[in-house]
Amino acid sequence: MKEMATLPIYDRSGAEVGTYEIDPAQLAPRISKQLLHDAVVMYQNNLRQGSAKTKTRAEVAGTTKKMYRQKGTGNARAGSRRSGIRRGGGHIHARQPRDWSYRLPKKALRIATRMALASKIADKQVTLIDSLSFEQPKTRDMLAVLKALKLGGVSLLVAVPGYDLNVYKSIRNLANVSVLPVAELNALNVLHPRRLLMTASALDAFREKI
Repeated sequence: MKEMATLPIYDRSGAEVGTYEIDPAQLAPRISKQLLHDAVVMYQNNLRQGSAKTKTRAEVAGTTKKMYRQKGTGNARAGSRRSGIRRGGGHIHARQPRDWSYRLPKKALRIATRMALASKIADKQVTLIDSLSFEQPKTRDMLAVLKALKLGGVSLLVAVPGYDLNVYKSIRNLANVSVLPVAELNALNVLHPRRLLMTASALDAFREKI
């Protein structure tokens, strides 16, 4: 990753209107698969609800009366209908709600985000567009842009410099397509989709801020 990468810049009709030169090594001198793995697992863990819950024998409904006398019945001794070995009883190792979230150091997460984008560029999975804006929300217009750029039918993340309501509303109804400002990019949402569509100004903003 020591060579400069030249990315073509397209307009909304799919015509090439310029080029963008970037050295992936400036984003990340090396790609650490372990760091990317750790970051992705962290983000996925932080998405877990942790709300799984089953009842212990103390929480299930049932009498506390001894089921039958201790001796003389021929049965094994038993004192509770709520025992985990009986139907309707509580779970022996009951699940309890828990918080799965944790955080890696901020510096490590920033580096992982840069590594994720650098790997996308190295794998030629980044498409640049000169600008992306709409006078009013139009899903049809956004779909036409994606078809012109040959990005239809693939999972896609659209990265823009900042939040744009019309762009967001034009994309939100498209299957497998999401949109984020560059300030909210992380290793998980960069690596998860098959392709990444960025405006040239968004890539500039990423290089400056992330």
